[in-house]
Amino acid sequence: MAYKITDACISCGACAAECPVGCISQGDTKFVVEESACISCGTCAGVCPVNAPVEE
Repeated sequence: MAYKITDACISCGACAAECPVGCISQGDTKFVVEESACISCGTCAGVCPVNAPVEE
């Protein structure tokens, strides 16, 4: 299952900087995960200060 980023996102960019496959980018109001590229490793969830990335 891919991860998604909830509305709790504060756009700090920590998740994008740590993603090993580079599938996280800045969206209009929050960061977004390209689901087709996500390998469900959980790295984004581990570095997020507000627990915005969640497994779908």
